[in-house]
Amino acid sequence: DYKIMGRFFSGLAQAGAWACFDEFNRIDVAVLSVVAVQIMTIQAALREEKEKFMFEERMISLKKTCAVFITMNPGYAGR
Repeated sequence: DYKIMGRFFSGLAQAGAWACFDEFNRIDVAVLSVVAVQIMTIQAALREEKEKFMFEERMISLKKTCAVFITMNPGYAGR
């Protein structure tokens, strides 16, 4: 769910780690919408070169090496 993803992205931003998500379109639309906002929040902080930023109502540190890579396969029914 989006709360777990928020904790994941918080750790990712603070650690400066990378993550790759495959077939992201398979996530429920309601969760996908919230996750998209979470990722955009991190991207905005990176673009603005912030060292700390507000994420999910908490001020967290940001290492500029963090990155998120996503693949989407719209229309693919799955296995």
